[in-house]
Amino acid sequence: MFNTVLITVDLNEEASWVKALPQAVELVKASKGELHVMSVVPDFGSPMVEGFFPEDFEEKALAKAELALEALIAEHIPKGVKATPHIAYGRIHKKVLKAIEKTGCDLVVMGSHAPDRVREFLVGSNADRVVRRS
Repeated sequence: MFNTVLITVDLNEEASWVKALPQAVELVKASKGELHVMSVVPDFGSPMVEGFFPEDFEEKALAKAELALEALIAEHIPKGVKATPHIAYGRIHKKVLKAIEKTGCDLVVMGSHAPDRVREFLVGSNADRVVRRS
């Protein structure tokens, strides 16, 4: 089946993983594979916006996200499943694509939300960007 599975989670939005994570765990257990759990702290998207945040914002955000991801893994992934955490900072779809290359995963599991047609047209979803570029 799948030797390496990458699942992305939004640590601020339980709906992004609450259904997907158990499914990813079951796939990995069935194939005795490895699970990579990734969360991306989004960047500011603009240098002008970045100026309104403290200089150490990125470091603190990554440290907080790392602790939250480790807690999520400890609480929701059984001890017998090998799970590796990955934290990144930047544009979500770009960081996920880099993680796909780095891990050599066979499957990517990403939660999504009900589309809002205007938002999807103007911005697009990260899951859609990953699918189109992978």
